Amino acid sequence: QLEVEVTDLSGKIIDGPVRLDVSVIDQNDNRPMFKEGPYVGHVMEGSPTGTTVMRMTAFDADDSSTDNALLRYNILKQTPTKPSPNMFYIDPEKGDIVTVVSPVLLDRETMENPKYELVIEAKDMGGLDVGLTGTATATILIDDKNDHPPEFTKKEFQATVKEGVTGVIVNLTVGDRDDPVTGAWRAVYTIINGNPGQSFEIHTNPQTNEGMLSVVKPLDYEISAFHTLLIKVENEDPLIPDIAYGPSSTATVQITVEDVNEGPVFHPNPMTVTKQENIPIGSVVLTVNATDPDTLQHQTIRYSVYKDPAEWLEINPTNGTIGTTAVLDRESPYVHNNVYTALFLAIDSGNPPATGTGTLHITLEDVNDNIPSLYPTLAKVCDDAKDLRVVVLGASDKDLHPNTDPFKFELSKQSGPDKLWRITKLNNTHAQVILLQNLKKANYNIPISVTDSGKPPLTNNTELKLQVCSCKKSKMDCSATDALHISMTLILLSLFSLFCKSF
Repeated sequence: QLEVEVTDLSGKIIDGPVRLDVSVIDQNDNRPMFKEGPYVGHVMEGSPTGTTVMRMTAFDADDSSTDNALLRYNILKQTPTKPSPNMFYIDPEKGDIVTVVSPVLLDRETMENPKYELVIEAKDMGGLDVGLTGTATATILIDDKNDHPPEFTKKEFQATVKEGVTGVIVNLTVGDRDDPVTGAWRAVYTIINGNPGQSFEIHTNPQTNEGMLSVVKPLDYEISAFHTLLIKVENEDPLIPDIAYGPSSTATVQITVEDVNEGPVFHPNPMTVTKQENIPIGSVVLTVNATDPDTLQHQTIRYSVYKDPAEWLEINPTNGTIGTTAVLDRESPYVHNNVYTALFLAIDSGNPPATGTGTLHITLEDVNDNIPSLYPTLAKVCDDAKDLRVVVLGASDKDLHPNTDPFKFELSKQSGPDKLWRITKLNNTHAQVILLQNLKKANYNIPISVTDSGKPPLTNNTELKLQVCSCKKSKMDCSATDALHISMTLILLSLFSLFCKSF
């Protein structure tokens, strides 16, 4: 669109402006172009004739209202050319590619290659010879459908396994003509008979499609030496309606179990028994019982000690009677929560021999065999102390109730005109020692007895060492004490002993 005007030499407009329209007439100077590639289409094998696979669309930059951009499509070449050189047809105006062969020929399993390449031509000028052309390649893949069931390569498989062993025992092989990368090829195995105890499992090897039959619960030769399994195989994807699984999709597996020398088994295990501690040496604790699972081999069993941490026990190698070789002690560090644990072996006469292990738990009942102990055994006090409560004593006992507290605290009798100390019970386990007067700086031994509540009771006679120290300016000095002072009771006892010996 132009505007034109006429002026004189001075620039004065003589005429105009007027509008001038210039129409540019299209020339066919652009070829058709396929811009949306790559072009890949899929069609299911066995599809009916006339099934649309894909659409090819080209672009022409020329005037779309003229024949310069009026496109027509054509298939120039098909690769491969089998089973027919004309497997497909393209709509010349729309560019839709459709199948033209019968469903029988569109069989993926009979094709040399389930991939076809078509060279598609787009020509302008309505397809006339004078038209310009552009080409593109269309790749068409023939997709698999599950039209072939998996079939075992043989009707019967053999396997041998030792009793007591788990793991894969045989690989079951199948053939399937469908596409190996699809669910139409991948196999799923099922044991449909012969596995009531769920001793067997079967899984698919994803690389080979084989069925890996495994023993997951150890087999027992003495129960059954042979097993027969019926296995079926199917695909992950369902078969097409007019195809069914046939007899070749089932197979039998014959499994032979080999006998192995198994170790004897203790009954029960663990074994438990309750005994008092301190029973006499040589006492019978228990007679163990172990049996040999190899009932068909008629073997003998001998027994031995495996682990006896405190070395308290022995076992008769023939009849399994366990006896004591030392005193059982509930307070031993080898006893935990009142239970002593030992291990024993049962060894059969096989070649080579097989061994079974049995655990014995002995619950030890408490006996009053530990005297109570007193703490502390040393106390200090100032010679001018105003508080004459010297120390709080505690008692403990390794035994259990009722062989422990309440404890009885007693002070040995003090003879003479002056009583120097006394003891007062605070509770079941503690008592307090109190001075009756201030004492001179020295060391004193206070005889104290503590008795437990067992039947019969046990008494511990001990001495509390009391240091009377000088205290100045809140500092206690216990050094350089006078000669040892002892209770009047001990003095009298010593004198009486010497007097008796003189006669």
